[in-house]
Amino acid sequence: METSDRLVWRKSSHSDNNGGACVEVAELHTSIAVRDSKDPNGSTLRFTRGAWTEFVRSIR
Repeated sequence: METSDRLVWRKSSHSDNNGGACVEVAELHTSIAVRDSKDPNGSTLRFTRGAWTEFVRSIR
């Protein structure tokens, strides 16, 4: 299992860089990890690639 300190986390270019509410995502081999950018050592949610794709599609 990959640990969050070895993942490459990305934040949307639309995120507020002044401490606003945003999430970061990282690609794992078979899933997508999501975390709160204000709490990088906190909990991480994981989604299957299919579930993540459907989520992104639904919010666009």
